[in-house]
Amino acid sequence: MKRIFGLLLGGALLAGCSDTKTDAAADVNVQSLNQQFIGAWNAKNTVQLDSLLADDVQYAQGATRFSGKSEVSDKWVRATMGTIADLKLYTTTSGSGPAMAYEAGTFSTEVLPEMADQPRGEGEGNFILVWKKNAKNAWKLSYVQLEGLPVKAK
Repeated sequence: MKRIFGLLLGGALLAGCSDTKTDAAADVNVQSLNQQFIGAWNAKNTVQLDSLLADDVQYAQGATRFSGKSEVSDKWVRATMGTIADLKLYTTTSGSGPAMAYEAGTFSTEVLPEMADQPRGEGEGNFILVWKKNAKNAWKLSYVQLEGLPVKAK
């Protein structure tokens, strides 16, 4: 819980970053990072998704928590990839600095049934994505928080 609070506080601090040209030049386009992730998800490209995850990535949804690239990739990405399609993000706030960027808002997705005789559904909820620059100056997804509403049948 302390780590989540720290990440959220860090995101809030990023929102107050100075507007000097030096800071602006070091900032990243967080929407572009998120579009890479969403594009890979919708294309079901697990190799690209894995390349976007930080080694120490954290995932939180309700009481579910996964830590580390391997666990997040196996238990979230691969475990849900077949049931989530047409993922879309609607940003309400974002910020970036030289080494961290975040975006938060709402998401929508088509929920595919696990069995052929089940109906399709529509999922929606809130999201927070936090990106950090690693030692090699590559931006990696560091924290994912999803809070979904109950799926509605289509």
